[in-house]
Amino acid sequence: REISSLEKIMKKTFFLCLLIFNFSAWSFDQKHSLWDQVLKQHTKIEKMQVLVDYKSLKVKPEVLNKYLEQLETLSKSDFEKFNKNEQLAFWINSYNAFTVKLIIDKYPVKSIKDIGSFFSSPWSKKYISIFDSKMSLDDIEHKTIRKNFKEPRIHFAVNCASIGCPSLFREAFVGSRLDSQLDQATNHFLNNKDKNYYNKKEDVLYISKIFKWYGSDFNSKYKGYRNFISKYIKHSKEASFEWLDYDWNLNSYQ
Repeated sequence: REISSLEKIMKKTFFLCLLIFNFSAWSFDQKHSLWDQVLKQHTKIEKMQVLVDYKSLKVKPEVLNKYLEQLETLSKSDFEKFNKNEQLAFWINSYNAFTVKLIIDKYPVKSIKDIGSFFSSPWSKKYISIFDSKMSLDDIEHKTIRKNFKEPRIHFAVNCASIGCPSLFREAFVGSRLDSQLDQATNHFLNNKDKNYYNKKEDVLYISKIFKWYGSDFNSKYKGYRNFISKYIKHSKEASFEWLDYDWNLNSYQ
């Protein structure tokens, strides 16, 4: 009887240890509900452009800060238990949420570029703590997302807080619906005629400089950005391409 009781205790202890070991990975909110709440409460759409109420967020940043805390307290070992889509959703949401944080900390500003200096851009500031490492927005976008995921549609999901950028998606990206969400973000951007459009009379396709800066990202999966754009904007095969000016004004409605 004593041995039986001891065995029961040992089994309970073993399963309890397993539960504790996996708890933070299981408990991480894969719906990114707090970020979703921020997006729904502090954004609106005007002429296909999503605008952000940075003023109200600066006054009431509690929900945003709580979400950022969730991102920063997740351990790397638990993150590695996420599937690939959950990991990519984590990084896209992190980039967008920490960009908003950067803006409200310095708000009011006319452009994200006003936050940088001659020696340092706002994207190179190491103010983000993830997996016990200091990171910048550049670290997330270029050294993490672009390097590890090879998904060019992320260029229409990460948001640089500017009018010229693809709009901030008005819901949190989640692993279970990531492919559909990336398609929605891409469609929204390429069908916004302030940012990309075909002039049939001139036979010219006017497109965002995003394709100039990151065109090579579309090579392996789509055999070039021209093929990629053709999936979304109808134009003649002989059409020439020209770059539109990039609007760095803040995507704010206050």
